[in-house]
Amino acid sequence: MAITLYGASLSPFVRKVCVALAEKDLPFEQVQIDPSRLPDDYYDLNPLGRIPALKDDAKALADSAVIVAYLDRQYPQQPLSHADPYLQAKVQWFEKYADYELAPLTTFGVFRQRVLMPLRKQPQDEAVVQTSLEQLPSLLDYLEASLQDNDFMVGDRLTVADIAIASQFVNFGHGREKIDHQRWPQLTAYVERLHQRPSFAQLIAAETALVNKLLGR
Repeated sequence: MAITLYGASLSPFVRKVCVALAEKDLPFEQVQIDPSRLPDDYYDLNPLGRIPALKDDAKALADSAVIVAYLDRQYPQQPLSHADPYLQAKVQWFEKYADYELAPLTTFGVFRQRVLMPLRKQPQDEAVVQTSLEQLPSLLDYLEASLQDNDFMVGDRLTVADIAIASQFVNFGHGREKIDHQRWPQLTAYVERLHQRPSFAQLIAAETALVNKLLGR
């Protein structure tokens, strides 16, 4: 077994796979890939030119959801979904919710304008940030209600649903925003617990140091 993960560390989708690998205690090598300057041979891994991609020996896969689903089947220790069909479907739902509903606001809205644009020496558009922040509360209301005093979003243990959601809020934090704990107390505590897990905490510390150094914070 030789697992190689390709992608940029600050990507929430790359981070999702990193955390999944760590939770499964699977050793891997990470190759940093800048999505704005892809090497030509990267398209052999993902013809769409998106990150992440993964190779497990000679087997190549792309897309974070596909990759984690493969890892969960190929390496079933510390499963990141549930055997029950309904709970499994709920895990998939919340992973998609994070990737397709949260990400456009937390990552492609706030993080891109506050972090990526300055790093690329391009002008920021704070109006995009404010629009994202205005659209976010209804999404957070849904997550707050879905938790129902539980430690995890689906079932009684960590799943990729939790990893996907928590990963988006890492980028939100890099963009110098945080969840309002008074309005969303359960969601705030939930995300904080996840970010304190070793699989997340080490990545967050390294990423925060990198962002602060690059932006001179």
